[in-house]
Amino acid sequence: MSIDNDRTEFESAIRSLEAQLANTGVHLVVDSAVRDAYARQVEAMARDLRSQVQSGNLSWKQASTQAQEARNAIMEVMRTRSTPVGRSIAEKIKPAGKTLNALIAEKTLKQFGKNADFHQLTPAQQNTVYAEIVKSAGKDSPAVSATMRKLSRAGRGLVVLSVAISVYSIATADDKVDASKRELAVTGAGIMGGMAGGALAGLACGPAAPVCVTVGAFAGGALAAFGVDFFW
Repeated sequence: MSIDNDRTEFESAIRSLEAQLANTGVHLVVDSAVRDAYARQVEAMARDLRSQVQSGNLSWKQASTQAQEARNAIMEVMRTRSTPVGRSIAEKIKPAGKTLNALIAEKTLKQFGKNADFHQLTPAQQNTVYAEIVKSAGKDSPAVSATMRKLSRAGRGLVVLSVAISVYSIATADDKVDASKRELAVTGAGIMGGMAGGALAGLACGPAAPVCVTVGAFAGGALAAFGVDFFW
């Protein structure tokens, strides 16, 4: 009986590990995909606005206004598609998009020096500032994107590892059909529990609290996986 209990506890721990590997991997893969989609969207938006200015349909001032509004809107939409952990990290890095006035001030100093005043610039110089706003709106942060690509590869590796462990567990089980259903249920619960735990932690801790949300995601995933495995 003791040997059977030990084996049951070991198998339960393995299934929980699989679920947490899958939970972590899915979080990383999803957030990286959202980041890539964001980069493509803002680049396409900026390219379209430049084209409209060149064709005479928009002024640079109008294009810069649309670029600022569109980038912030795209950012908010993409954050809703991120995992709770990914959204919390993004809000920690950048709580909100910059206003047009803030961008004008920033680009004016960058283009014409620390003592430059936008209102004292010539129309051509002001257009240079507006054009720079449109250009920058089409770029994402290279450092953040590079990090997300690395995390995505790590996430895919964790998912593959989780699947490999699951396949081994099924292959060595006496009842392979029941083992397959159980593996799927526990892993699915771990992933969904991780998402729910992260979301609840986000509500409790507030925005831009990645440590709290990450703990919530792991705790939620672990509890859900253990719960399903226990009541199976």
